[in-house]
Amino acid sequence: MSPVLSNPLLKGMPVVVASLLLAGCLGLADQSGESATRTMAVRVADVVSIDQSSPLRFAGVVRARQRASLTFQVGGVLLSRSTEIGQQVDAGEVLAVLYNPELEPARDAARARLSELQTQADQAIRDHERSRQLFERGVLSAQELEQQKALKERLQASVVSARASLSQSEQLRAETQLRAPFAGRVEALLVEPGEFVAPGQAVLQIAAEQGHEVEVRVPAALVADLSPGQEVAVWSSLDGQQWRGRIVEVGQGASQGGALYPLVVSLEQDDLRSGTAVEVELQALRPVALGVPIAAVMRSGEGLSVFRVSEGRAERVNIAVAALLGEQVLLSQGALVPGDQVVYAGLSRLSDGDALELLP
Repeated sequence: MSPVLSNPLLKGMPVVVASLLLAGCLGLADQSGESATRTMAVRVADVVSIDQSSPLRFAGVVRARQRASLTFQVGGVLLSRSTEIGQQVDAGEVLAVLYNPELEPARDAARARLSELQTQADQAIRDHERSRQLFERGVLSAQELEQQKALKERLQASVVSARASLSQSEQLRAETQLRAPFAGRVEALLVEPGEFVAPGQAVLQIAAEQGHEVEVRVPAALVADLSPGQEVAVWSSLDGQQWRGRIVEVGQGASQGGALYPLVVSLEQDDLRSGTAVEVELQALRPVALGVPIAAVMRSGEGLSVFRVSEGRAERVNIAVAALLGEQVLLSQGALVPGDQVVYAGLSRLSDGDALELLP
């Protein structure tokens, strides 16, 4: 008799029912055997290298590359001004005239003093020549000849000094006329006729029409990656129009106490005007990082980890997360390399060492 049918629990049961129970028991035995070598169906994604470089824009205002605030070197009252805002001026053109009541008399006095000393010096030269002739005849002593020579040389030196004083007076007199150092347009009028102007006080501002630039302030972290001659993109803040600019100056310090450094970009476009609001675009260069999907990261008692596919099996790898970028996790360190495959779907029952079936 069959050992199964001899079981007291199965006595009295129909043969069909007993056969079904036997088949169920054998099926459970087969499933327990498969669990020891189970194969988990999962979906995987590649570990990728992510370039963190991102464009940054800094606002600035276009200005003329050649510009000047004109001043008088002497003080006085602004007598007249022949320019208006926006007026085109030529190099050397008189833009304003200053009145100072001391300059003209000082020039005349210096001129008279020079004339007087020049006459005395000419007379001393003639006296010295006559004294030399008398000395050769034995009529005049050597001491008197030396005294006459010293007088001549002293007067000649005084003439040189008086000529320098006259030149200085004439230059100061010429400073009452303010002339354009280059051709351009008047941008600002800072003093009105009749007002007193101190020496060095700005009277008006002019700027050349050709050549423009923009100055922006950038963080210190970007300065190391910038150099003169490098091309950058410049955008219009109003209509989004784009131009190409070239870096001409890079600040290497912030002596004014700020955390930003000056950066000057040259613009060669002819259609630009001073005062236009623009944005300079720079690339923030950061190190390349490894990225994995957020769904692939697991948290456990040992920290964060992922399952890497290694020879068809799951391998737990610990990771350190640096930042999040969209649906990617950026890793700061770990054993992963670009091209590795990590599991991102089917993690709920996955264990270290499980065989894997990769789903498309």
